[in-house]
Amino acid sequence: MDLVSQSGNPNSVSTIINPNNPNSSSTISSPAVYAPSRYENQKRRDWNTFGQYLRNHRPPLSLSLCNGAHVLEFLRYLDQFGKTKVHNQTCPFFGLKNPPAPCPCPLRQAWGSLDALIGRLRAAYEEHGGKPEANPFGARAVRLYLREVRDFQAKARGVSYEKKRKRSKPKLAPPPAGASQ
Repeated sequence: MDLVSQSGNPNSVSTIINPNNPNSSSTISSPAVYAPSRYENQKRRDWNTFGQYLRNHRPPLSLSLCNGAHVLEFLRYLDQFGKTKVHNQTCPFFGLKNPPAPCPCPLRQAWGSLDALIGRLRAAYEEHGGKPEANPFGARAVRLYLREVRDFQAKARGVSYEKKRKRSKPKLAPPPAGASQ
């Protein structure tokens, strides 16, 4: 039997065709087959990781009691799994983009990864019924922490993160008055 969809809509009615008897067919209504995007999958994994962190917290925390300080604690906990070398201020390679030799400075989470993580967790919090004004991932302390991490990592690597400025569109000059087409 072959399943033939009537349209591109996943909620549409489908027809089953029997190859042994092409004149017979059955119509079924199928539920939506939803394949989550990479973003949705990552957001779900991040949300589950944060939930696991709250359950393992001593004492265990409920999401309703979670605040910006707990989010900062979670971000610092994640640092131990980082893969980005961040030079300490006392390191001789502090401020160099490409250090010439290895050093004992720690591996940490990159600022961009933390920033993206917080964005996904902010969205997941609201999708799970949290109120936007009570979102611990949007707390001022979290925003300040991310800014400090960004600035420190930029100094440690000798790179500056500056906001990209929008380019204004060039204005088209009107055609000359004597031009014929």
